[in-house]
Amino acid sequence: MRLPGLDLLRSVAIVWVMLFHSYLVGGVGDHLAGAERYGWMGVDLFFVLSGFLIGVQVLRPLAAGGSLDLLAFYRRRAFRILPAFFVVFALYVLWPAWRETPGMQPWWQFPTFTFNLLYDQPDNYAFSHVWSLCVEEHFYLLFPFAALSMLRRPSARRFGMLCGLIVVGGMVLRAGLWLHYYQPAQARDDGTSGLMFLRYIYYPTWSRLDGLLAGVALAVCAVFRPAWLARVQRHGHLVLLLGLALLAAAIALFTQRAGFAATVVGYPLLSLALMAIVAAASGGSSWLARVSVPGTGWLAGVSYSLYLCHKGVFHLVKLAWAERLQQHGLMLFAAYALATLAGGALLHGLVERPFLRWRDLGRQRSAPLAAGANVPG
Repeated sequence: MRLPGLDLLRSVAIVWVMLFHSYLVGGVGDHLAGAERYGWMGVDLFFVLSGFLIGVQVLRPLAAGGSLDLLAFYRRRAFRILPAFFVVFALYVLWPAWRETPGMQPWWQFPTFTFNLLYDQPDNYAFSHVWSLCVEEHFYLLFPFAALSMLRRPSARRFGMLCGLIVVGGMVLRAGLWLHYYQPAQARDDGTSGLMFLRYIYYPTWSRLDGLLAGVALAVCAVFRPAWLARVQRHGHLVLLLGLALLAAAIALFTQRAGFAATVVGYPLLSLALMAIVAAASGGSSWLARVSVPGTGWLAGVSYSLYLCHKGVFHLVKLAWAERLQQHGLMLFAAYALATLAGGALLHGLVERPFLRWRDLGRQRSAPLAAGANVPG
């Protein structure tokens, strides 16, 4: 089942992220009313979408009294994530011209998905966007066990308390990390404050659980309290307006992206805003749930391949065309955009899609992961 509203949000998320990363090639996404400055929020939107879709996929069979085939779940995730990842990883390791920066963290941090926990050299920035994939992989690894544990004695009160503990614990943790690592580096003014922010606050999984948790909470509502979600969706326009208002508040707070208030409060506020927007897009009466924008289905489908390869393609286009088209901003922007879309389509068509077909063929030959688990992901 493909939902046009969620496809639109995926498309927005990947375009937003790529515009943000355009600073690597001279800011070709500049002059878009500042939207490119906050493109990193597209990653948080992906987190909320992932928490929701994977949450439904895991929880639905358990709620129906069935069991979760963990082997099938991890097989499905592996076929979805690993083939395209290893192709792009090989490009980064074997073809230095592909790298957006010359330096790269030790190679073993990437296939072990520990880059986001061990990043320690500001010059080793190539393939750094894989940090968010590391967070996702940790979520895929641990969430099924957390769900099985919680559902041994299901309780809305216990789940609410756990959510509160994760949110408040994350705020306290980020506050402590900011005071211990970022503030002293900022006071020293030795150029390490950015590294401290990324290394200890922005990249680590334990600091970035808010978006995934928001998506899981929405999934719990969809599976165990569908009437609640239906009521939310019936008031989809109001929920969407609320989400946009909260998003505007989060953007205002993140004007100082590494500020103390933004670090502590900003991520749960942003996740709450995006959860409302995803809820409005997941069905019901809002225009976001019903609108079908041409091309968004395709863009959503190749978004993972675009995510993996866009920085490398940016760099190749910069080497080949940036000087020639420097005085032609629109043409340069078009060159980056078309090349990136072509690179994503190529990776998706030659690697990602064949493995997805192979996965689905194997799934048809065996018992399905769960009856009714038809949410894409």
